[in-house]
Amino acid sequence: MARPRSFDEEAALTGAMRVFRRLGFAATSIRDLEQATALSAGSIYNSFGDKGGLFDAAFAHYLAVVLRGRLKTYAVESDGLEGVRALFISLLEEPDGKQYGCLITNSAIEFGVGDEARQRAVTSGFEILRTALLDRLSAARDSGLLRKDVAPALAAVKLVALYQGVLVLVRAGYKKRSVRQAIELEFDMLVSR
Repeated sequence: MARPRSFDEEAALTGAMRVFRRLGFAATSIRDLEQATALSAGSIYNSFGDKGGLFDAAFAHYLAVVLRGRLKTYAVESDGLEGVRALFISLLEEPDGKQYGCLITNSAIEFGVGDEARQRAVTSGFEILRTALLDRLSAARDSGLLRKDVAPALAAVKLVALYQGVLVLVRAGYKKRSVRQAIELEFDMLVSR
């Protein structure tokens, strides 16, 4: 019979998620993970199998807590397009003041198409975002808030690209004022007048 885990799994996954966001998978050492999770190497291996297992668990944690949490906080269905705009503006400032970018984007760049399992996880992250944006855009169209010539399905893909691009620019230290103006322009072009 397996022993129950005697550590705060959420805290450990949050720590691992942060170090993977900051350093990437390949550059993250077990020592980095020990420091980030407050777990020993033995506990990491016993609980997650290896560094890859911990990465997979941290990635799933990122999707559940960060991405879905951000969608739930900002892109509230009742707020329509303005909620989606607020979601994008929220990308300019990380809650903890650190600018590590998006684990989904960072992983897409790092893994490319060579690691099928991790690429599927990346794709699932993009799909969570695209589906939520499509829902909000479709609702905005139905309520007359979205311009009639905007196809929600295509606009959702365009917004996924903008979302990821914003996170890359912010991580690279690009001028936030300019990025915010680009976000505002995009949403101004979506709104029915």
